[in-house]
Amino acid sequence: MAKITYIEHNGTPHVVEVRPGMTVMEGARDNGIPGIDADCGGACACSTCHVYVDPAWTDKLPPRDAMEDDMLDFAYQPDPARSRLTCQIKVTPDLDGLVVQMPERQI
Repeated sequence: MAKITYIEHNGTPHVVEVRPGMTVMEGARDNGIPGIDADCGGACACSTCHVYVDPAWTDKLPPRDAMEDDMLDFAYQPDPARSRLTCQIKVTPDLDGLVVQMPERQI
């Protein structure tokens, strides 16, 4: 299991254990984390699972693919360096300690 910290826009942290093979979005959804809507269910067809990855983790994640980059154009206040769609981040043991922060809102 990997411990992932999801931080709400207001600063409230939620630390949950997520099973390897799941996505960071599924970990939030299955644990009732507010701030990740996941309207498309993980199909990379919306931007409602958008987060800002903690700077210490940005270089440790696999790079965004073209589809994720395209969907981030629709996200609320995307950050070119830190924005990711959590449906596109597969959990591995190497992600133990990952920290992500939700934007003010999802669109």
